[in-house]
Amino acid sequence: MTHDDTRTHMRAEIEDIPDALARLFATSGAALAEAGQGLASTQPPYIVTVARGSSDHAATFLKYCIELSAGVPVASIGPSIASIYNAKLKLGGSACIAISQSGKSPDIVAMANSARECGAMTIAITNTAGSPLAISATHAIDIAAGIERSVAATKTFVSSAAAGLAIVAHWQHDRALMRALETLPEHLARAAQCDWTPLAEAVGGQDSLFILGRGPSAAMANEAALKFKETSGVHAEAYSAAEVMHGPLALVGPGFPVLSLIARDAAQPSSLAVSDQLAAKGAQVFVTADGANQAHKLPFAPTGHPLTDPLSLIVSFYAFVEGFSRRRGLDPDRPRNLRKVTETV
Repeated sequence: MTHDDTRTHMRAEIEDIPDALARLFATSGAALAEAGQGLASTQPPYIVTVARGSSDHAATFLKYCIELSAGVPVASIGPSIASIYNAKLKLGGSACIAISQSGKSPDIVAMANSARECGAMTIAITNTAGSPLAISATHAIDIAAGIERSVAATKTFVSSAAAGLAIVAHWQHDRALMRALETLPEHLARAAQCDWTPLAEAVGGQDSLFILGRGPSAAMANEAALKFKETSGVHAEAYSAAEVMHGPLALVGPGFPVLSLIARDAAQPSSLAVSDQLAAKGAQVFVTADGANQAHKLPFAPTGHPLTDPLSLIVSFYAFVEGFSRRRGLDPDRPRNLRKVTETV
């Protein structure tokens, strides 16, 4: 695509996602395989993750993927356990996956170091080779996404999640998943072209909305809710497509917008059913799947695998929310009160 000086950094970085994935696999293919082999050798009875923000959403995505593929339970550890409380966890024989773009946030580094000292095999997924997090890890993965100028993470999120998926594929010797990852860049290029204008019209006059997901797509709902807040000043809340039918249902009334991120996996029928139930109550519900009776269908780019489909959905969302932010007269590259690197203790 030709260069356009009017494009935001965020838009350019979304368009770079397919190439970023190709760089990841070309640059770090051997390291991804070694990390997968490390997990196969360790055979951890459980895995812990350490991350914040979008990186934590990537970790949540990997939690579901690991549990579904390997049958190994995964839990998130709050970095303050080490950085603030200086507590030691019994992690002998386990594995720890730490995800950080910069690889230098003090609390993430402290928790990952503590996990290693407490007996865990550690894997660092970062966009900064040679960072403190990468140096301290048993296995360091450079996602090679290149500079990301927009405050809102897009290509680094997708590359981090894809890196984790590749590690799982090597660990489990999952050839179908490996093939899906190899073809993922072309599917994500199509995903970035999906037109979600009807969603913009529904959300435009509203102050808040729900974003639903289930399984691996629940992580994408969390990520999408964060991006609505930071780029567009819209209060979005992510819920499981099961949980929303309890307390949160009290907020749903005529015209209330709901985005249901549905991948082609075992959760699709139940997620569609919930979406139609919400639409029957007057909500403006948008789904990324075929088969809805009352909810509105948004275009989507299938990837051919249930674990890579959620990444296609978030790329389509990124393309949508970048345009939605500009539509509201905002600059998605420079959200109010935010900066690119946040170093928490």
